[in-house]
Amino acid sequence: MNDLSLYRNIGIFAHVDAGKTTTTERILKLTGMIHKIGEVHEGESTTDFMEQEAERGITIQSAAVSCFWKNHRFNVIDTPGHVDFTVEVYRSLKVLDGGIGVFCGSGGVEPQSETNWRYANDSKVSRLIFVNKLDRIGADFLKVVAQIKKILGAKPLVMTLPIGFEDTFVGVVDILNRQAYVWDDSGQPENYTIQPVPADMVDQVEQYREELIETAVEMDEDVMTQYLEGEEPSIEDIKRCIRKGTLDLAFFPTYCGSAFKNKGIQLVLDAVVDYLPAPHEVNPQPLTDEEGNPNGQFAKVSADEPFRALAFKIMDDRFGALTFVRIYSGTLDKGDTILNSFTGKEERIGRMVEMQADERKELTHAEAGDIIAIVGMKNIQTGHTLCDPEHPCTLEAMVFPEPVISIAVQPKDKGANEKMGIAIGKLVAEDPTFRVETDQDSGETILKGMGELHLDIKIDILKRTYGVELVVGQPQVAYRETITSEIDDSYTHKKQSGGSGQYGKIDYKIRPGEANTGFKFFSTVVGGNVPKEFFPAIEKGFKSMMETGPLAGFPMMDVEIELVDGAYHAVDSSAIAFEIAAKAAFRQSMPKATPKLLEPIMKVDVFTPTDNVGDVIGDLNRRRGMIKDQEKTNTGVRVKADVPLAEMFGYISTLRTMTSGRGQFSMEFDHYSECPANVAEAVIEREKEKKAAAQKN
Repeated sequence: MNDLSLYRNIGIFAHVDAGKTTTTERILKLTGMIHKIGEVHEGESTTDFMEQEAERGITIQSAAVSCFWKNHRFNVIDTPGHVDFTVEVYRSLKVLDGGIGVFCGSGGVEPQSETNWRYANDSKVSRLIFVNKLDRIGADFLKVVAQIKKILGAKPLVMTLPIGFEDTFVGVVDILNRQAYVWDDSGQPENYTIQPVPADMVDQVEQYREELIETAVEMDEDVMTQYLEGEEPSIEDIKRCIRKGTLDLAFFPTYCGSAFKNKGIQLVLDAVVDYLPAPHEVNPQPLTDEEGNPNGQFAKVSADEPFRALAFKIMDDRFGALTFVRIYSGTLDKGDTILNSFTGKEERIGRMVEMQADERKELTHAEAGDIIAIVGMKNIQTGHTLCDPEHPCTLEAMVFPEPVISIAVQPKDKGANEKMGIAIGKLVAEDPTFRVETDQDSGETILKGMGELHLDIKIDILKRTYGVELVVGQPQVAYRETITSEIDDSYTHKKQSGGSGQYGKIDYKIRPGEANTGFKFFSTVVGGNVPKEFFPAIEKGFKSMMETGPLAGFPMMDVEIELVDGAYHAVDSSAIAFEIAAKAAFRQSMPKATPKLLEPIMKVDVFTPTDNVGDVIGDLNRRRGMIKDQEKTNTGVRVKADVPLAEMFGYISTLRTMTSGRGQFSMEFDHYSECPANVAEAVIEREKEKKAAAQKN
């Protein structure tokens, strides 16, 4: 039986280029899992093992590795920072117990940091903060700490202070123990000495130490009383209080260093042991009913409970399909039969492996707290629950964002359709935010994703990994439609053609719904004019039509339908008659309810040198952008704006031209907003032409 108190399941998350993968690489070196450090900029890091990751110097998919530090087992997941791959962060945080938020010492709190922090808050994950890259020009540890307070609304608990800054950064002071860790120039992480606090930092260290203790002792009344009476608590008591505050999300122990220069990582590893939770110390996962609503039961983390696990990632590699699984309770042995509660099918476990990025170690046994991969499972998707067939259950599912961009593709080689279909099917199984559908009118294959980079990477994988060369169309925006006025209407479906007929009459109101509520249906029929057993059929009829709006055939959102009255026939009425009536009613009434086209609005964050701010803002205004904020940094200006996605295609090349290659930007979906009339007319006209051309062919 494993001792769960010695387990730490942690994730490393941050904005693009804050140094997550480099930090992971240093953790693996210090814990003895690798002997040569691979650098991200050389394309040789352990966890960025995909060709596309090595070339671009970014993390695309989360990678799991295991290592040991001070007798504790760490299961570490290195996650992507780019906004197009946030689903990897979301699903990793969903199954982790603790995290390390990495922030760049000069860049500070960047837009993706905010998104990841929000995900971590939603998942109630305890975190440490590591302010990285303090050797960089413009690095300022205390400024980043202030940003974390202001922008994230979080409470950082400063545990270390930097000695020197930029090119004079040589080490850190451990505030609690009043010790200075100073590294030599060899660049080796183990080459450091512990020294007294530098004389010019003594006052600053004492000030922060007092703040640290005052914040920590609030977690324990006895320790606080002792402190208020003038007696300093022991280091063990303070650490116990910090641990409690970290687990309660009251504050976040904050460290500093430079992962690339190998400075400060040991203290972060010690903090993972001291302050982040073991698997049994976090709130147990709620179980749900078939509708996905909590049923009041929980998956208690213990090897003695029935087997319960969540499949949080599917990956197809050279050895076959891998299902990454977090085991919440019970044990799993090779040869066991388990139930997929979503499909209702049982499967036998053939092979289990422990992952070391793309290397693997065969296992015969796993238990509560473990993160493993199972080889060769069938019909499984991200978010499915695996459980003991004798104790079926469903864990809380994952909710994924809708794609906002699409492209039409076809294979260059006309005979490769089947090959393309199989390859795309594998990618869809791996990534819940990557969707595929066939255009009914043109027969084209449409790929949908979270952004240009997301789809670009998928097409690259199809080409290199699966050998499918594609002809790619222009990116298309995922428009939506909605209505803006309320109408009362009625529809009668009558059909008589020998034998029993079909009859269903419905009176209904259609009105705009609250923002982001999707589709709502309810009935206020009294007196049994429409029997209750027909309500589901009427709802199904209306709901099935929401996929095709009246303006240009885009999916509809935020519509509320109230069934107010109707009539039925004792012989001729049936569920199918009322479903047909609802579908026809939708077609009849939606054009009367003042439909409008909606477009996705992106939250855009642009970094530009100070000299180019005017050009950047002028360009964003031309793209129908709404400037929200400007913030001066040490090296330039960050401009925040809301901009329609339709205007952002190819923006990176424009930005680089304007800023002589020094500008950077990131964007993520924020909300849907009504299209201006001229834009809506152009989009509707284009869709009509496409349909007409498809019908000709």
